[in-house]
Amino acid sequence: MSEGFATQLPSTKGNGQIRLWLKSADYAKRLLLGEAGDPWVSAAHYLAYFSQAHALVKPDVAVLEVGDLYDSWAATHADWSESVNKRRRPATALRRLIEPEAPRQVLAEVVEAVLSHLRGQTPLVLALPSPRRWIRHANQLTGSDELELTGDDVEDGAMYIADLLRSVSTYAISGVLLEEPGAAADFNAEDLSHYQSIVNVVHHYRWGLALRLPDATAVAAADLASFDAVISNSAALTTAGSGLDAAVGCDVSAAFAAGVPCPALASGQFYFAEVPAGLRPESVLERLSALRGK
Repeated sequence: MSEGFATQLPSTKGNGQIRLWLKSADYAKRLLLGEAGDPWVSAAHYLAYFSQAHALVKPDVAVLEVGDLYDSWAATHADWSESVNKRRRPATALRRLIEPEAPRQVLAEVVEAVLSHLRGQTPLVLALPSPRRWIRHANQLTGSDELELTGDDVEDGAMYIADLLRSVSTYAISGVLLEEPGAAADFNAEDLSHYQSIVNVVHHYRWGLALRLPDATAVAAADLASFDAVISNSAALTTAGSGLDAAVGCDVSAAFAAGVPCPALASGQFYFAEVPAGLRPESVLERLSALRGK
């Protein structure tokens, strides 16, 4: 049984080792592979990329962008979308995208290789689009853009994602990050009540569970009770008195990109920053050093 990242968060459950959580895949890919490079060709190819990418920024959390794996697979297996009936339920496209054995095998091999490389020194987290976000994306890949999603659709999507997570349950993964759409207009707080399939799987395997909210989006603390960490740039969640039991990831991505000072952390908080793909390496290192020095 693996140890969830909650034990390393700055909270009553953790020891505070996680201080800086980065989303840097686009930046690392541009530097190491070029704009059109694909690290997901094979487990060996990914590990060669990952070992260099991890050394570039030395984050407190190692992140595998699972959505990128499936985008890579879909781009070279166009036939998957041809089997999706245009009159089916919206979540069917997501099921067809993530159920094939071949990409699951690649994911399992990558997880195993990366864990061996990390040697337990850094927690490994799987980052996935939230159910609503991934359903929309899967349908866009099939050419269907106009969708009205219901709570049942979101719940179906959560079940399919939970099944995917079970496929790597034998590995010492530390947790899962669900990323909501970047725009608040594309987010529905009611969706959180339909994530129980994912919550159950994560808790069963004693992993940690984190949620990244859209920009400037506040959600009631009671609706976030299932999460060990909530990543947000909303003042309602990042200031004292939010009522959250979870650790708070202060999303300073905008300040990081602009090169302006970030606010100091309060008790129970850590920094989260998305590294822009086009940022110069010297600037990235300077800004990371500034965050680590706070």
